[in-house]
Amino acid sequence: MEAERRLTPAPGNGVVDVVELVGRDDAPDAGLPLPPRQLGTTVSRSRTSARMVAWYAVTVFFLVTLNFFLPRALPGNPIEVQLSLGTTNPIQEDTRAELARYYGLDEPLVVQYGRYLGGLVQGDLGMSIRHNVPVVDLLSQRLAWTTLLVGSAMVLATTVGLLAGVHSAWHRGRAADQGLLTVLLAASSIPPFFLGSVAAYVFAVKLDWFPLGGARTPFAGSSGPLAAALDVAHHLVLPAAVLALVFLLTLYLVMRSSMVSELGSDHLLVGRAKGLRERRLKYGYVARNALLPVVTEVALLLGVAIPVGIFVEDVFAYPGVGELLVESAFNRDYPAMQGTFLLLSLMVVTLNLLADLLIARLDPRVRA
Repeated sequence: MEAERRLTPAPGNGVVDVVELVGRDDAPDAGLPLPPRQLGTTVSRSRTSARMVAWYAVTVFFLVTLNFFLPRALPGNPIEVQLSLGTTNPIQEDTRAELARYYGLDEPLVVQYGRYLGGLVQGDLGMSIRHNVPVVDLLSQRLAWTTLLVGSAMVLATTVGLLAGVHSAWHRGRAADQGLLTVLLAASSIPPFFLGSVAAYVFAVKLDWFPLGGARTPFAGSSGPLAAALDVAHHLVLPAAVLALVFLLTLYLVMRSSMVSELGSDHLLVGRAKGLRERRLKYGYVARNALLPVVTEVALLLGVAIPVGIFVEDVFAYPGVGELLVESAFNRDYPAMQGTFLLLSLMVVTLNLLADLLIARLDPRVRA
């Protein structure tokens, strides 16, 4: 068997000598497996993920605290707002005091804050002052509509953005490329609430193609499940299209840029040399390799779509979480405001955390 040559320090002087070891079974380190090559990468990835999760926990605690004190910094209070609705008669002071005591608004802020934290630990968001129902029940009803709206808008924006980006990059510099870029730039520069108002006026009022607002027609469910689903989709078209248009330009630009960088790659030249069809080269060779930046961008945009959707829900009176936030802020409904703002904040920071973890895993430069 061949001898191994190992460098060892000579005793006493630290000079490195060459020592020959015969390849025996009792030789030092014989049979020991080599350390994995990716150990440093795994440790670095774990440390990066741990730092992100730690910052996430700090952010959540800050949001929980801000969520409690911010509604109470607004002028007015729930008792005054509720008593002023629908009556012009003066309200007795003992009635105001009794209502404040019932809702726990007569206690110091520190005591209210402690009770609020205790309720959060138990999953209790309190009772809505306006609707007189648990805030958890309100949010569970509204969250389904918001998820449907945001999910539909992102699917639409991603699909159209990918196809437009691929087509524009494949024909870069031509009329189709310049036309798409100009139209999307002009459309995305319009604020979402103004864009929603224009879309509602044109397509709902003037043309009467879609409903003006809401999520479904009253008593539409009595016609059967299929008719109810079509009615929900009919109400969803306008708000989803407006919300999708807000993010369409970003996805288009990312896909176009990633496609252009792939047009000079070696595998595309090999595909052309093989005589493959243009459609296969465009989608199977170039577009497929250009999808990675788009995936990470979609994950980042999901965290932005939720707060932007508030404006769209308000314009179209869509019964989602954003519309509930506007309503509860108008009525100074502290428990509903706290629950809604907390839910939206947690969704945003959680989606951002997941996006950061995904980017850190896909892009090794982030772990450096």
